[in-house]
Amino acid sequence: MTQVAEQPGSTAGRLGSVVLDCPDPLELAQFYSALLGLDIDENGDDDWRSLTGPGSSLGRSTLAFRRSEQYVPATWPGTEAQDLHLDLIVEDLSSGHATVVALGAEPLDPLDPPPAENARGWRIYADPAGHPFRICLE
Repeated sequence: MTQVAEQPGSTAGRLGSVVLDCPDPLELAQFYSALLGLDIDENGDDDWRSLTGPGSSLGRSTLAFRRSEQYVPATWPGTEAQDLHLDLIVEDLSSGHATVVALGAEPLDPLDPPPAENARGWRIYADPAGHPFRICLE
């Protein structure tokens, strides 16, 4: 394992974007825009879209979507670890489930709507392009 020397106040950079590959950047931007309450940046094109709003303005990170003709959706459950997933904090799992499904997410684990008492505290879904994400209680 590579060891990094600690130098207070120095960084290699700052996070600019988390970018999800997908077949249709606008479709995925519309899904996450509705899900997160962020606007779609008007400067996008057919190959790139990103979200703007609180927490994603100049100097802050954003969520972006890049067209990939070779994109292959993740499978669930996969035989190998997923590279990345987003955790979204919700007030309660029942309303979170209803919202993400109404926006086009597919339940992955478990498939049924959450019961009133859900001890696990999180659920897994796929966005319209097949990226896994979780809704979680804080």
